[in-house]
Amino acid sequence: MRDLLRFEPLYQERVWGGRALESALGRKLPENQPIGESWEIVDRPEAQSVVRAGHHAGQTLHNVLAKHAADVMGPKWPVGRPFPLLVKWLDCRERLSLQVHPPAAVAAELQGEPKTENWYIAHTTSDAHLLVGLKRGITREQFERAISEGTLESCIHHFRVAAGDSILVQSGQVHAIDAGNLILEIQQNSDTTYRVYDWGRVGLDGQPRRLHVAESLRSIQWNDFEPAPVRAAPTSGVIADCAEFSIRRVVLGAGERLTIGAGEQPRLLSVVSGTVRCGGEGSTGSRAPFGQALVRGENVLLPYAGAFTFAAESTAILLVTEHFT
Repeated sequence: MRDLLRFEPLYQERVWGGRALESALGRKLPENQPIGESWEIVDRPEAQSVVRAGHHAGQTLHNVLAKHAADVMGPKWPVGRPFPLLVKWLDCRERLSLQVHPPAAVAAELQGEPKTENWYIAHTTSDAHLLVGLKRGITREQFERAISEGTLESCIHHFRVAAGDSILVQSGQVHAIDAGNLILEIQQNSDTTYRVYDWGRVGLDGQPRRLHVAESLRSIQWNDFEPAPVRAAPTSGVIADCAEFSIRRVVLGAGERLTIGAGEQPRLLSVVSGTVRCGGEGSTGSRAPFGQALVRGENVLLPYAGAFTFAAESTAILLVTEHFT
């Protein structure tokens, strides 16, 4: 398999969502629903990405991997193993719950899944913040007291963000996304979230959403103080590097190109600004012209066996996710 894989988005209704995926990314959304998430690339029992075009159109990501694991993921990839990452857009019209994902050792104990994730801020309002980690010196005892007193926000590290900023949120870091952020989240393939506080909000059914205080207290890393974001920059560079994946920002000027070689590793390509056109070695082995446009908001899987070149029409910013096998 030498063709890049593009998938149909899976839109998720969320009480804190809005319509920014429509206004900012030009998506056609389900009507009259607050859409908080678009699952762009996912391979889970409850949610499957479906290839939207090309030779494998209509097939799920799981089925593609079952048939072409070596071509997509490399010769050492075990047949039947799910795709290890989940890519989603988040439209945070309102603030999300204060939450934590369990570290690997704790996840096994709680029958959950670890979830390290990276947030890239594609758009934000002038007063939007992120909440990640504890304020310096906060203890578990102070945190628990703040839960009972309803003052938990005072324990959490806040910082203002701008478009182009990003931060790696490790399993065990308590966090929340503030209202007014449009975020590309690249994460481990997990859907385990423990809510420790929800700002007194009710869900779409009008009832308070379930909290997971005991699980959260078991999962929080109590020595994690005031992590710093990676600020926006006009140059290429690594913005996230962890055991589960790495992400590099690639800035292309008009006419500049990014080339991805065949037989190296599978990669994800995310267009967070501008438009690029793809050329490469097609499934017949011939060199494809620069015809296929990838616009802002698109996320594609570049198989191990494929070679690709992306040319920018004007200034473009790409995220290349790799080292996840």
